[in-house]
Amino acid sequence: MISQPSRHCTVELQALPSRIGQVRRIISAQLRYWHLDPLIDQAALGVTELLTNVHRHAQPDKTCTVNVELLLDRLTVSVHDHDPRLPTVHDADSSETHGRGLALVAAFSESWGVRPRGDAGKVVWFTLPAKFPALALPDYPAVYGATTTGPFTEVPEAAAEAATATVRSAVTD
Repeated sequence: MISQPSRHCTVELQALPSRIGQVRRIISAQLRYWHLDPLIDQAALGVTELLTNVHRHAQPDKTCTVNVELLLDRLTVSVHDHDPRLPTVHDADSSETHGRGLALVAAFSESWGVRPRGDAGKVVWFTLPAKFPALALPDYPAVYGATTTGPFTEVPEAAAEAATATVRSAVTD
């Protein structure tokens, strides 16, 4: 198994409308750098919804931290603010112009949630699957040990033929 190190990006900001657009651009650039272009639209939409909630509802201030973390095959985007009140999914009717943010995040994300942090506020997060193409490993010839019993005692036909084939060199004298 090939392990992939965690990749992390953190942005601290005041959740003001002008800053939300900047954070979208930062996250988009970071995902391009990580070669996760297919996730840009969903991640940018999700962080916009979460930051808009901070802008509209968070008290006593609009200070927050956005974290984007890629760990194995999962991208997690989270927003930490200082308001301890937990958000709820609102059942907005079709005539309302706002109130659908968390429902939208729930619809497009693989998972989402809220972690209370006591007097330090809360963290609202969502995850997206980040599938990586399989790494192409070079073909190596089969290697067999000296054991005479066990799962490797039978030599596949192709390996047996290769072992008995005449070795030829492209180098001439």
